Amino acid sequence: MSDRIIRNAMTAAAFTALLALAGCGDRYNAGSRAGTGALIGAGGGAAIGAIAGGGPGAAIGALAGGGTGAAVGAATTPERPRRRY
Repeated sequence: MSDRIIRNAMTAAAFTALLALAGCGDRYNAGSRAGTGALIGAGGGAAIGAIAGGGPGAAIGALAGGGTGAAVGAATTPERPRRRY
């Protein structure tokens, strides 16, 4: 198998894992949203960096995506709705 096929298969597996993990966070907890955003951002950034630039590109993409994902996840935390009885 060529390196390109293996890389594409690994990228598809990473995106599948990211989609599965995306629903595991508490949408009203800023820390949970930051962690989930960091994981999704790091995985997506690493995949894009690996496709675009290889090994160093994957590391740079993971760092940039993780930081951006954590910041966006924490900043977009909605307020918990009040219970009405």
